[in-house]
Amino acid sequence: QVQPVESGGGLVQAGGSLRLSCAPSGRTLSAWFRQAPGKEREFVAAISTVAGLYYADSAKGRFTISRDNAKNTVTLQMNSLKPEDTAVYYCATGRKGGYTYNDPRLYNAWGQGTQVTVSS
Repeated sequence: QVQPVESGGGLVQAGGSLRLSCAPSGRTLSAWFRQAPGKEREFVAAISTVAGLYYADSAKGRFTISRDNAKNTVTLQMNSLKPEDTAVYYCATGRKGGYTYNDPRLYNAWGQGTQVTVSS
């Protein structure tokens, strides 16, 4: 599968917003994960063209994942950002099967990541 590429990361104050994009989006399943220094990769959100949307508890009510099939992109709109959201955000596409949507082992193509920094 083609490696996706993320864009849109940056530095923002707490309470602000950022919009991350990823291309290509993958055929049916795309997801966002994040990894902070010294911590393991953490699920953020996923979107399936056949099963719907999935969010980590930390993202519910603040983040929105969406797809644009015409542009073959997936977007993560992040609002009300908190300092604890600071991490490298990765786009993941495709799936190997045998794992749940929030398990990184499900995905077989990963981007290089984009840094999101939220200041106090």
